[in-house]
Amino acid sequence: MSFRTVNPATGEVVREYPLQTDEQVFAALNTADKRYREDWKFRTVAERAGIVRRAAQILREKRDEYATYPTLEMGKITRFSYLEVDLVADILDYYAEHGEKFLAPQPVPGEPGATLHAEPVGVLLAIEPWNFPFYQLVRVAAPQLIAGNVVLMKHAENVPQCALAFARLFDEAGAPEGVYTNLFCSIDQIAKLIDDFRVRGVALTGSERAGVSVGERAGRNLKKVILELGGSDPALILEGASLDLAVEQCVMGRTFNSGQGCVNIKRVIVVGKARGEAMLAALTERFAAIKVGDPTDESTALGPLVSERALEGLLAQIDDAAAAGARIVHGGKRVDRPGFYLEPTIITDIGENNPLYQQEAFGPVLSFYVVDSEEEAIRLANATKYGLGAFVFDADVEHAKQVASRIESGMVYINSCFSDSPGLPFGGIKNSGFGRELSELGIGEFLNRKLVRVAGEA
Repeated sequence: MSFRTVNPATGEVVREYPLQTDEQVFAALNTADKRYREDWKFRTVAERAGIVRRAAQILREKRDEYATYPTLEMGKITRFSYLEVDLVADILDYYAEHGEKFLAPQPVPGEPGATLHAEPVGVLLAIEPWNFPFYQLVRVAAPQLIAGNVVLMKHAENVPQCALAFARLFDEAGAPEGVYTNLFCSIDQIAKLIDDFRVRGVALTGSERAGVSVGERAGRNLKKVILELGGSDPALILEGASLDLAVEQCVMGRTFNSGQGCVNIKRVIVVGKARGEAMLAALTERFAAIKVGDPTDESTALGPLVSERALEGLLAQIDDAAAAGARIVHGGKRVDRPGFYLEPTIITDIGENNPLYQQEAFGPVLSFYVVDSEEEAIRLANATKYGLGAFVFDADVEHAKQVASRIESGMVYINSCFSDSPGLPFGGIKNSGFGRELSELGIGEFLNRKLVRVAGEA
């Protein structure tokens, strides 16, 4: 096993990086723990925020350089790479600006002399995926470094240059050694780190299988864990929705980032047979017009999947769905060109016994359903083990809010396919995991909320 850059647009192996030895990994832990205990936690919030703010500034200054890494390593369309870089800089600035307020002591209402103090807990281990290779890292790093924790970061094996580039931000911003540490380590080494008492919390964004493994190990070691896992995110197209708006948003919501997002739209559920037929026809026309190609080409709308393995997995899901009675309306095949490209795909007639009914398709594969009533749409939206994101389309926003309250998910977006912002909490329920990242909630996940009570104080 090694960390290596494989260009998804060509299949070419660009560069390899060896795994670190156990000695190197635990030397990094020693350094991080010493830095936390002797230095970082004693700095003021303003001092820590200054370094994070400087990292944002450097990122903006090197925007062109940083946008090349996601495109090279996971095939992100260049203009989307720029969007990710800009969002990451905004998140760094957000926590630098609001950190002192979020971490200020809070009086306990109705309890004279009682105050809650926000204190860091120590070394955190983060295990992050490739699909948003900077955004996934900053959701942990920005709030936790400002909170006074230090971070050991194990990124995905296929985005090593993104991992190294992000670590350089903090080095160049003046963070001392051990505050933010990139690791090229194995699954076995991750397990040993979780077992080590000095690691006080674990954050993982990844598959349900990875979440079960990490959560079990952290639980045995009595450590808090934050899990951001998969989703089978439904879009409910209610009877009052604008079909033109819904089609536009569902195309973007399914194909953005080549469909490789936890909170991409995965399932479209239309209320009403006639409206369902009209929307399916419109979606098919739009999918047929999508230009698949080189992610560096400005005219490309859909880039490659991240790897040969990801492509083969999706093709197998499509074949299994068809074998179980589903109908492939559009696409479903590999694109005949070098690299890991899949035709944008629409599948319908998916029965409850079809494996795709419960699976997450992590790519440009849209499941399409038509139901007779709003009640049936809500039931279908909730008929999954996942509960990450959901989407409701309706001209009557107040009614859409009522429907949103009945959907089992951590996030619901009304009349849009997504809306990322540093101030919006991200996370799910059910098998999509637990805990929140971003916003004030994100900085609070790994804090000791210490009660200090002064006797006799009014």
